Amino acid sequence: MGRPVRDLKPTSALTLQSPQLKGRKTTHGRSAFRFFRRRISTETIGAFLTARIRRLHARRLQHLLIERKTGQQFILTGSSARKLRRQGVNLLGGRAAQKNMHPYLAAELGKRFSLTAALRQGMLPLVWAADNPADILKAYNGLYLREEVQMEGLVRNVGSFARFLEAMSFSHASVLNLSNVSRDCQVSRKTVEGYLEILEDLLLGFRLPVFTKRAKRELATHPKFYYFDAGVFRANRPSGPLDAPQEIDGLALEGLVAQHLRAWCDYSTGNHQLHYWQTRSQVEVDFVVYGDSGLYAVEVKNSTQVRSDDLRALKNFADDYPQSQRYLIYRGKERFKRDDILCLPTEEFLLRLRPGEFQP
Repeated sequence: MGRPVRDLKPTSALTLQSPQLKGRKTTHGRSAFRFFRRRISTETIGAFLTARIRRLHARRLQHLLIERKTGQQFILTGSSARKLRRQGVNLLGGRAAQKNMHPYLAAELGKRFSLTAALRQGMLPLVWAADNPADILKAYNGLYLREEVQMEGLVRNVGSFARFLEAMSFSHASVLNLSNVSRDCQVSRKTVEGYLEILEDLLLGFRLPVFTKRAKRELATHPKFYYFDAGVFRANRPSGPLDAPQEIDGLALEGLVAQHLRAWCDYSTGNHQLHYWQTRSQVEVDFVVYGDSGLYAVEVKNSTQVRSDDLRALKNFADDYPQSQRYLIYRGKERFKRDDILCLPTEEFLLRLRPGEFQP
């Protein structure tokens, strides 16, 4: 695996708070633009430029340097995920590519990875770097509620949206039923639909569609829902004496696998899409990856033993898609093959899942 972008160190860093820019007039960013242009044009060719600039003529600057073929590479980030999604991204006439970044993959952490820790705190880099991960997760949730939702006026009632986040935690890793969520939140279904769009715009959650390619039987129609990180799911899911820890762990485990497979699809070369598969008779395979490299079916079990019944859904999938590769991952320690299905420990599966390689 190549060196993660998050670990790269820039040769120089310039922001509006840099000493060189303090006191300068930056109306419409023009003065700052001229300063950046002069400074970057003198940098060593091949240096990284990381631009986190909203209204600072960043695109003009990049366009100028690309035309001059100065050799810099650019990484653009934005402070508002919703604005990036809603307003679109200027890809500079095809010379810039849009990439999605995800929480850590287990393979990125290597020996530091702990399945127990990942199920409890998720895989966000700032959480793994924190002395108290639980406090950071709570602050992360509060940040979105305060800055993205309340300050930008995305919803009229922040309290209702907070209840929605909690209600959606009960839909995590489940087929989405908006009517049930509406009833739990005590708001209209139309409001819930709007809240869900906001949740996806903030990149806090995603819907997983049913795999219907060349379907040979009647299939479900509704998508499943997942929070984008197992730790964020935990932060929103209330727990108490009436909640079975094993049930919450199972949902967190499925979500952890989901976020890894989703990241794998985005990071791997070619076009890959993540789905789930469910028949009308409720036979379900948790994940289906379909793309240029192949067709993969993955079933997740939060148990230390593999029973014959655990393989039933994958066998049904094999009847319809005999060319697929099928995996069952579980909490045990042994790796073995049964009925042409590779069964392997969850930790091993996640650590071996690397972009461009689906070879557990």
